[in-house]
Amino acid sequence: MRGQVQRGASSAAIAAHYDVSDSFYSLWLDPTLTYSCAFWATSNDTLEAAQLRKLDFHAREVGCPRVRRVLDVGCGWGSMLRRLVEFHGVDHAIGLTMSAAQEAWIRGRPNPKLEVRLESWESHDSAEPYDGIVSIGALEHFVRPSLPSAERVEVYRSFFQRCRSLLRTNGRLSLQTSAYSRGGFVTGAIASIFPESDLPRLSELVTAAEGVMEVVALRNDREDYSRTCSSWLSALKTHRDEAISLVGDETVLRFERFLEAAIKGFELEIFHLLRLTLRRFDPAR
Repeated sequence: MRGQVQRGASSAAIAAHYDVSDSFYSLWLDPTLTYSCAFWATSNDTLEAAQLRKLDFHAREVGCPRVRRVLDVGCGWGSMLRRLVEFHGVDHAIGLTMSAAQEAWIRGRPNPKLEVRLESWESHDSAEPYDGIVSIGALEHFVRPSLPSAERVEVYRSFFQRCRSLLRTNGRLSLQTSAYSRGGFVTGAIASIFPESDLPRLSELVTAAEGVMEVVALRNDREDYSRTCSSWLSALKTHRDEAISLVGDETVLRFERFLEAAIKGFELEIFHLLRLTLRRFDPAR
């Protein structure tokens, strides 16, 4: 049977997206370099405030401030890790990324309470259980568009099984992912930025979690992602000349088209933005 790594995005595909240029992303992301949907509350929110609210939401969902060890699967440039140890009192936060650029970024800003590893969730192991696991915007890379639904469920189930094995009893997973609201495949402008990647469906995740992780909370905040992408696009256009000098006109145009397509997809309810809280399934004996 094919290994799970082959079913999702390859290291080369991840690098093609996330290793474009740290300086390029810094032009249009917020100061925390958080590259995922924010959590908006008011019309006056800044993007940074909305991103910090999102990080705090996931921290609370895994039990902060009562937890000591937290794993972040798909840690990006480390904003969740830093928020956990600097604001929520976590003693040890470990982040996994498949992007060499992101790993180098985090290592270049050391904190004794956080750790980053260039490692996939399939390869990760820990001698000591985690109190909580966070995964924001990583699940979209776990399967490729051509994968049949039954195999997609198998991959997601393997992920939930790995999380369960890493968590202490009653430990929680706070998961955020874009998802399809109805049938379809990521194509065109979005696929050009997310090669070898595809979105899950809520039904696939629920089926995969059955008997492994218990779903205890679910939100769909698709309008938050439309607003986040609009903020990113506005910032990218504001800094367009500088962005072109960093990565070239073709790359900037691809990202602009990707953000425009994403905005429309969330506005038209083609995509959802799911925030799920799951608890390790430990049925009473």
